[in-house]
Amino acid sequence: MSDVIPTQSASRDIPWEAGRWTNRPVSTKVSKDGTLHVTAAEGSDAWRHTSYGFVHDTEHALLASFTPRTSMEVEFGTPFEEQFDRAGVFVRVSAEHWGKAGIEFTDGNPHIGAVVTNGRSDWSATPVPGWSGQPVTMRISWADDALIVRARCSDGPWQLVRVAPFDAREGVTAGPFVCAPTRSGLEVPFRRWSVGEADRSLH
Repeated sequence: MSDVIPTQSASRDIPWEAGRWTNRPVSTKVSKDGTLHVTAAEGSDAWRHTSYGFVHDTEHALLASFTPRTSMEVEFGTPFEEQFDRAGVFVRVSAEHWGKAGIEFTDGNPHIGAVVTNGRSDWSATPVPGWSGQPVTMRISWADDALIVRARCSDGPWQLVRVAPFDAREGVTAGPFVCAPTRSGLEVPFRRWSVGEADRSLH
């Protein structure tokens, strides 16, 4: 994972009401400053088959149209304390073809994690203990035949997380998501959701 400074044009905010939930969370509320607070259901998750053998399609993802040569960006808080607490950005083509990237609390530390699913899920994760409790921004760019995932903590440098092949062309949606596989009461603040041009280069 390397520091990068992607070149990108100005982005446009997406209003929370423009999205549709894959699965409705326990509760949502918008504070006076425009932050969306989402409380996840216990057991909510997204995964297909690999290693664990189960299929979960119960994540809370707020999705809007995602098109080629654009990026989707989500800024959120990280109040994570229990195993597999997570939030970030979700890209969905179908129940068997989707991706997610964000911060996940695993084995006592926050990790930058990404899962790409095409029939079966994979998983990559890198510990970032210094990001605990800090605001994080995730960005997924759809450039040609790939999704480019980047992350930053607060106002720090962008870091390249993943480059994944992506062969969809239409009917794709993306937006913020949250999951709480092992507990109830996880509430995540989402501060911004925006769309812009895809990053123009990897480096």
